[in-house]
Amino acid sequence: MTNIQNGKYKSYLKRAWAIYALLTVALIVVLVLFFAGDNEERFFFTIMPAAAAYVFRPTESHLGKLIFKFTGVSNPEENE
Repeated sequence: MTNIQNGKYKSYLKRAWAIYALLTVALIVVLVLFFAGDNEERFFFTIMPAAAAYVFRPTESHLGKLIFKFTGVSNPEENE
């Protein structure tokens, strides 16, 4: 049972990181296409959201709480 729950948790964790990355890419695309006026701003709007997303990335425990809230699957290592 633990292996199944561990597999589900890892799957949901990968999905959460993929969603986080896609949201970051979508933000970069919107900033570059609609708000950048010249090449310097395009470069800035390409680099800075990615750097901010890396610096302010959620911790594993925070993602674990959100995964449990939305799916009901908790990290089996926390239960032991």
